[in-house]
Amino acid sequence: MKKEVMLRYFLRRLFSLLPMLFLISLICFGVSKLTPGDYLDQLRSNPSIRQETIARERVRLGLDRPVVAQYFIWAGNLLKGDLGQSFRYRVPVNTLIGSRILNTLVLSIATLIFVWLIALPLGIWLAVRQHSALDQIVSTLSYFFLGVPSFFLALVFLWFAVRTGGLPSGGMQSPGFADLSFFGKVLDILWHLLIPVLAGGLGGIAALQRRMRGNLLDVLGEEYVRTARAKGLPEHKVIYRHAVRNAINPLVTLLGFEFAALLSGNALVEIVLSWPGLGMMMLDALTGQDFNLALAGMMIGALMLLLGNLLADLLLAWLDPRIKLEA
Repeated sequence: MKKEVMLRYFLRRLFSLLPMLFLISLICFGVSKLTPGDYLDQLRSNPSIRQETIARERVRLGLDRPVVAQYFIWAGNLLKGDLGQSFRYRVPVNTLIGSRILNTLVLSIATLIFVWLIALPLGIWLAVRQHSALDQIVSTLSYFFLGVPSFFLALVFLWFAVRTGGLPSGGMQSPGFADLSFFGKVLDILWHLLIPVLAGGLGGIAALQRRMRGNLLDVLGEEYVRTARAKGLPEHKVIYRHAVRNAINPLVTLLGFEFAALLSGNALVEIVLSWPGLGMMMLDALTGQDFNLALAGMMIGALMLLLGNLLADLLLAWLDPRIKLEA
């Protein structure tokens, strides 16, 4: 019965995303048009380019049409899965994003797994050993990593890799990658993931373990936990069967937001470490006013946020039987 309820809830929420995406598309398109100038400004600044050439480019890019007409043409193509053509690269945006999205997802998912696998057990372990020497040391390190930007950590790790020569100094593959076996290619990519994952994940571990520790300490002070202890239940059952399950619920919402940030969360790390993902491409699209490519990035980010929230709601309903989806 619960599966049927969750399926109905999922379909209802999925259908409700359509008007939200419509509003988001209006906002993204409007913001992009409010920015001064357009892609042709770089051509206008070149005195060797004739005005007739600029006029032809304006027609080719569709910038001669009224703004309302531009929106409906773009939105109509979007409904068909066509993200348009990049102004700068003159190839379909679908092709550009498709060529790099897998690289970004590999880095983001590896960082996400690294953060959650380390932060949750660490937060639980520190909550059980509150005020111990190790708890104080980890708390101090957490404050440090919370205040250090990920791109700065990437620069520090990059400097260390260059000085020592024992770690990959950027990129995603070694020079002889094409000649490696399948297993060798996997190991090579994992080796190149080491620095980006550390740079992008240390701050996340610091934040998440503090949340887990704080949530668990709050739950351990609840009446039902004291009752479980009074009944003579072993301490590990009290913590892991009763306390942790309730303490982890608020973190599921964070997982939804982190899912939304899969395509953008490590953009600066990608740029610093020359990881061939979407980070540099989207930065160039925004600075160079590559209209279709920039809009595609914004819409994909918005869609990921909506799907992340939906995923978080479904996980919460699965973990916490007190949540009634039908209500």
